[in-house]
Amino acid sequence: MTDSSEAYAENGRDWRIYRATPLPHDDIAKLPPAPPWRQFGGAPALDRGPTDWVEPPAMAARARAYQADDSTIELVNAALYLRRPLLVSGKPGTGKSTLARSIAHELRLGPVLNWPVTSRSTLRDGLYRYDAIGRLQDAGRSPGQDTATLEPAIGRYLTLGPLGTALLPWRHPRVLLIDELDKSDIDLPNDLLHVFEEGTFEIPELARLPAEADVVDVRTADGQPVPIRRGDVRCLAFPIVVITSNGEREFPPAFKRRCIRVDITPPKEEALLRIVESLLGVEALDDSGALIRDFVERREHGDVATDQLLNAIYLVTSGATPPESTRERLNAALLRELDAD
Repeated sequence: MTDSSEAYAENGRDWRIYRATPLPHDDIAKLPPAPPWRQFGGAPALDRGPTDWVEPPAMAARARAYQADDSTIELVNAALYLRRPLLVSGKPGTGKSTLARSIAHELRLGPVLNWPVTSRSTLRDGLYRYDAIGRLQDAGRSPGQDTATLEPAIGRYLTLGPLGTALLPWRHPRVLLIDELDKSDIDLPNDLLHVFEEGTFEIPELARLPAEADVVDVRTADGQPVPIRRGDVRCLAFPIVVITSNGEREFPPAFKRRCIRVDITPPKEEALLRIVESLLGVEALDDSGALIRDFVERREHGDVATDQLLNAIYLVTSGATPPESTRERLNAALLRELDAD
């Protein structure tokens, strides 16, 4: 952050919910009601995330060290107020996916629901998985028999995906990372439009069960049992969706119109110093100045990622003492441009 918090305050109150601070807080509870066209009315309300989840130290350290510029912070807060997905673009290694973890860490929203997209990913992959064959085998029936007559143990064979879990009626929003959507099949962004607009989806396998099977418990992507009524999943608080893209292709205008677009730029030298201090301690700054300057210069001529710099600095400050010539070769290898042959 470059501006002081006072610059964002009016009448003594900072309007931002997310401030890219390393200190977690519960200000998400201060978020005003959603716009009328973004209220979905899911019920019954569920508490946030797994109650026994402990944030892994490495994940917490990266979230605390994340350096967001003022523009990114403002756009994240706009997405929070408007209940809109964030479409985050930028070069590899600039911290696009770490932004999702920074938001979840600061706002105490539990584990990030991660959906890594590939060229084979479909909307249903993100919503839920149904093991119909396993259910039939356990029931001792053949595939030709009527599945509607099976007992409502169907919930044992249904698991919500990351997107499906995020769309449950959580009292506070879950954070969903849809990573590298630009690698997807051309139809997936359009398939996501209805879900993002309506905040709901149906599980047909549950919707067609007999009336006595009104509520079925299924498991979330992170292992919690949750009740689903008549196959309808509808959010209460629209999830905080961070969609990342490396810019490998364009998205349809209708998709972009429904997102808040954020362009992540590589951190400047001052931000790199803060990242190094946060992750490796203030003593690492004494030995990292030359490496940071070399890194910034290399970045002007090719793609290098911040984690490459951190690897090089850690090797220098960890106590390893290779000869100077070996150290130079290692630094050159560790800071090699990503697009170099």
